[in-house]
Amino acid sequence: MTGRAVLVTGASRGIGRAVAALFAQHGDRVAVHHRDSADLAGELVASLPGAGHIVVRADLADPEQVRAAVDGAAEQFGGLDVLVNNAGVYTPHGIFDTSYEQWQHEWRRTLDTNLVGAANAIWCAARHMRERGGRIVNVSSRGAFRGEPGQPAYGASKAGLNALGQSLAVALAPYGIAVATVAPGFVATDMTNEHLKPPRGDEIRAQSPFGRVARPEEIAEAVFWLASPGAEWASGTIVDLNGASYLRS
Repeated sequence: MTGRAVLVTGASRGIGRAVAALFAQHGDRVAVHHRDSADLAGELVASLPGAGHIVVRADLADPEQVRAAVDGAAEQFGGLDVLVNNAGVYTPHGIFDTSYEQWQHEWRRTLDTNLVGAANAIWCAARHMRERGGRIVNVSSRGAFRGEPGQPAYGASKAGLNALGQSLAVALAPYGIAVATVAPGFVATDMTNEHLKPPRGDEIRAQSPFGRVARPEEIAEAVFWLASPGAEWASGTIVDLNGASYLRS
């Protein structure tokens, strides 16, 4: 079979779905990961152009399930060339709106999925890339920089993901493995659908001088480039994709 072997976490919907579709359009074989969206994942695999695409299932908060999913994908593909860490959870847990027990639960769940789960996926994937090189692209968030007052664990998890990516960009470069990160602002996905309804949606769109939020396909384009053979020198970078809605120095 031709094309690269690509694993995209959280690929059944939203950004991950657009990322999986773009890799497939360029002739790559894609492992579509999901946690509890088997029907959506199956529908996506069936619709992707090309052949050899597969579905893998794992709760990223469970280290053994992560390992089984990554190793399983690599075994079916005969190796692994690209890992896109896209999956994440985003739930409200304002500091005065949750009980102490709920606060603990949301922090554990969010960090275990968004940060530790991604770190575990990288640990597993790197072992399949060590001899052949590869690309790892993490999907972070604008919230890592501007803050997430209603979802503080989410903002913290994404800030940690930024630091993780930069640390491993240095650690993995000698093995020909480049690690980069994209940090989107609001994107029109299932996750943000409620937030984008009026009147708050109008306020969110007004944050960008373009007067809109991103399309998943726009984020996918950046991910695809960072995973390309010519993007090795971008290793360690964090690419802001927020339509100038938040500018950092």
